[in-house]
Amino acid sequence: MARLLLAPILLLIAICGRAVSRPPPPTSDAALTQVAASLQMFVDQLPVMPRLYGYSNEGNTKPKSGNLVVGMFEKKWKFHRDLPETTVFAFGTSPEEATVPGPTIEAIQGVPMSVTWQNHLPESHILPWDPTVPTAIPKNGGVPTVVHLHGGIQEPQNDGHPDAWFTSNFRETGPTWTKSTYTYPNVHHSGSFWYHDHAKGLTRENLLAGLIGAYVICNPALDAALNLPSGPEFDRHLMIFDRSFSRDGSLYMNYTGNVPSIHPQWQPEYFGHAIVVNGKAWPYLKVQRRKYRFRIINASNARYLSLSLSNGLPFVQVASDGSYLPAPVHTQSVVLAPAEIADVIIDFSTSGTTEAVLNNDAPYPYPGGSSVDQLNSKVIKFIIPPEKPKVPDTSKIPSSLVSYRATATVDGAAKTRYIVFYEYRTSSGDTTHFLINGKKFSDPVTETPKSGSTEVWEVINLTNDDHPLHMHLATFQAIKVQALVNEAQFNSCMIAKNDAIACNVGSYVTGKVTDIPPTERTWKNIVKIPPGNQTTVVVKFNLVDTNSPYPFDATAEPGYVYHCHILDHEDNVMIRPLKLVSGSWSESDDKGKGETETERNG
Repeated sequence: MARLLLAPILLLIAICGRAVSRPPPPTSDAALTQVAASLQMFVDQLPVMPRLYGYSNEGNTKPKSGNLVVGMFEKKWKFHRDLPETTVFAFGTSPEEATVPGPTIEAIQGVPMSVTWQNHLPESHILPWDPTVPTAIPKNGGVPTVVHLHGGIQEPQNDGHPDAWFTSNFRETGPTWTKSTYTYPNVHHSGSFWYHDHAKGLTRENLLAGLIGAYVICNPALDAALNLPSGPEFDRHLMIFDRSFSRDGSLYMNYTGNVPSIHPQWQPEYFGHAIVVNGKAWPYLKVQRRKYRFRIINASNARYLSLSLSNGLPFVQVASDGSYLPAPVHTQSVVLAPAEIADVIIDFSTSGTTEAVLNNDAPYPYPGGSSVDQLNSKVIKFIIPPEKPKVPDTSKIPSSLVSYRATATVDGAAKTRYIVFYEYRTSSGDTTHFLINGKKFSDPVTETPKSGSTEVWEVINLTNDDHPLHMHLATFQAIKVQALVNEAQFNSCMIAKNDAIACNVGSYVTGKVTDIPPTERTWKNIVKIPPGNQTTVVVKFNLVDTNSPYPFDATAEPGYVYHCHILDHEDNVMIRPLKLVSGSWSESDDKGKGETETERNG
């Protein structure tokens, strides 16, 4: 399934006057495991992230637009009671208030807000970075950053394009940077989102350093009608990610690549030894015997999560990513790709035990990698005292939730595109990089959907790993997963021609059909693309709750991007530009009148 890289890239000693960091003495995997194993689990309480409001209420008037200023700071952070303080990058309104994850930003549907993202980071990164992958490299030092609201619907200038980066005090900016203050219209239906850095080639380092935070769009009328658990105690975020620590408490990220003669630092995936929730390694939460709502965000760089409760309590999932499900789904486990969100209810009143551990058993890499161990198989402990809840639980789990106006069907789609994932290896089988459709991020844009249209993307995965597909702006839904047969033969043809139609793709997509899990049958911003399969994805370039066009010019520069959300893959170089084009649109375009056209992947 691999292509051979034809020529090695020379090891760079310095780029644009910036010296590459001298690596510290090697740290063995055994030493990292020992550090993590020395930390007693479930001794730190689950933190509650600070909350910022993107609106203001004055008396009984309608909410008014808010203006926030959120900075990125270097500071010390305590990930565990027994671990020395760790140097991190953190979001906050000041160095003292900055946290990992950053503050949760709350917005109201239909009420726009503005955020000025400020970079106060130092001249040099706290983690190793690899100049041989396409990277934002300022000429005068500093750490490039640009913030992306993941799952948000906003103009291209406010989306956090990878080349719209900036350094401290906007001293230097990237080629697509245009403004210091972003406007978020919050036209997306209510749901759970998150924000994070998106600087080209540095996303894996900047998120690993701590630049992540939750974002919520509320609809007060809908929230009241659904009557799900609410309030800061019973509606909680769980931002889960994995990290490794050195003995001095510092974040560990490898300094040596798996093919150092080509990429001196880059490795295909980052997997940490400790599981962190809301900034604490293996925390605990004391709960009451009642229903709780947990908005679970997998903020890991590469680790998939397969979550279940040790005492057998089920999850009742009500939403996936930023969209509600049509009806609640009762399930014993939840599988989350990196960047994916599950919104679940747990009813602790039915627990037959006084404790429950949230476990993880997802192999890494997913789905055919190593099994979890005693460390990365544990996430958080819930302590469930026998007493009745202090206040009666009046929340309900309704029989139905939300049905959006848009439907996920291939009928009337304006275009069908073939999107193919490739992994490239050396002759000895070591991964060197990933590409989509055989193209780099810097190659000319080939995906140019009409704003307001519906498309079908047939996504073919010719690698060994599952990849979380993320598109900026668009919402989308997988409707079919079908295995490839004679995969080696098809792969050989694709290596030669890089053209699914010319390789007669239809004759190979005849294998087993896998059902889309009920927990993922809604409009999403992350879709899992399993290996050896073609996943049919319906993509909506409009507002799915009203099935209407975007209320802004989505065709403006610098456009958008789509990519794999395994950050190590995205940085090298599993990311492509996405440029919307204008054209007349009416609701009938999604009812069968659109001309069907297949675009080859070129």
